[in-house]
Amino acid sequence: MPLHYPRLAAIALGLSLVAPCAAQQPLPLAGSPEERPDIDLYALMSGTCRTLKVDGREFPCKTVAFFHSEKGRAHFTVALDDPADESHIIAFSGINGKRSLQNVYELPVDRMLLNSKHRPKVDGIPVPAAQGSSGSCRQVGNFAMLKVTSVTCSAKDDSGRAYELQFVSDGTPITLRRVRQTMTNAEHNPYE
Repeated sequence: MPLHYPRLAAIALGLSLVAPCAAQQPLPLAGSPEERPDIDLYALMSGTCRTLKVDGREFPCKTVAFFHSEKGRAHFTVALDDPADESHIIAFSGINGKRSLQNVYELPVDRMLLNSKHRPKVDGIPVPAAQGSSGSCRQVGNFAMLKVTSVTCSAKDDSGRAYELQFVSDGTPITLRRVRQTMTNAEHNPYE
C-alpha cells in the first residue's frame, strides 16, 4: 500500500518532537530543558511496507519517517493504517546508530515508542509510551543523495511483544529537513 503524507507526516513529526519528554515518566515542568524538543533532522520516505507487524497483528502503513536528535537518539517512525485508531503510531528508537558501509545505516533499538488515541495529550498531540526493547533497524540508502532503498526493523519489548517492519522505497527521493532550534518567547522577534 502506498504511503500518504500530509496529515500523517505532521502527526509523526509532532510525536517525535514530543517523544524525548515522553516515556513512562512524569512530564517535565513547562519551560524546562527536558521539555524542549531536540530533533535536528527528519526524513520522510515514499514507498510501501511489505511487512508491518505489532505483536503478531499485521497492518498496512501510511507514513515512514526517520528522526534524529541533537543528543544522538534516532527513531524510525511508522504511522499505521489502523481503521480503529488514527493515532496508532510506533517508533523504533535507539542511540549510537552508525553507518557500517557506504550506504548502510544500522540503529540498535533500545525502546519502542507506542502511540494511540488513548494516550494522554500535550498540546493536542498524544504522548507516546516508551517500552524498553531490544532489536535493530537497518536502512539501505544515503540521506545525502536523498535516496533510501529500504528500511528493516525488528524488536521485542520487555513485555514480550514483537514488532517488525520491512519498508521498500518506490524510488522517489526522500524529503529531508534539518531543523534549527529557535527562541519562542514573546520578546524574540522572528523576523530578525
